[in-house]
Amino acid sequence: MPVLSSASGRRAGCVKVCRSSLMGEPIEIEGFTNQVLGWKAWLPTVDLNSATAGQVAVLEESHPQAKTSDYYLTLAHHPDILRQRSQAFNAIMYAPGGLSRAERELASTVVSRINRCVYCASVHAQRFEQLAKRNDVIAQVFADPHTAGTTAREKAIVQFAIDLTLEPASLNAGHINALREQGLDDAQVLDLIHAISIFAWANRLMLNLGEPVFPKV
Repeated sequence: MPVLSSASGRRAGCVKVCRSSLMGEPIEIEGFTNQVLGWKAWLPTVDLNSATAGQVAVLEESHPQAKTSDYYLTLAHHPDILRQRSQAFNAIMYAPGGLSRAERELASTVVSRINRCVYCASVHAQRFEQLAKRNDVIAQVFADPHTAGTTAREKAIVQFAIDLTLEPASLNAGHINALREQGLDDAQVLDLIHAISIFAWANRLMLNLGEPVFPKV
């Protein structure tokens, strides 16, 4: 994954508020955006000119832009871990059936908003919009995740993502039943938990290995 730029005002959350639900309209709320960002590593990245065959192979397996991404080039220092990470991530986020892709992306955006991972929130806000053909709930998540959701089902998914992120030890059977009441079956609940959980990991990698970069204006 890619670079937050220099604009200290943006990083402090001083950004234009745009609460639009129109496809393709920019959202900039509380320092979060649905626009394309870059990402810059703080650690040295793998130099492709001196990379091992194993490092090159895992980069080619991981993502079409992995060879030009600071994120992947940082993780490629440990190719076996990167391979396992990519396989787990893809299975959780892209497997057919179960919870809808859009709802997985919504939960991932909520986790990223709670953890203040601006880069991950931007990526998965975009993916939600591509899948759901709307971004109204994304604007709500950016503004205040605790009140977000355009339907009772969305509200339940959002609240579960918040609870599992902030207080994982507090969850009990009642939290699962609240999801069932909104139509989630057992497989969908498990998909939701997997999506939320892997973003506890993904956010920490992005937040602690580098920083997002806003496009220059």
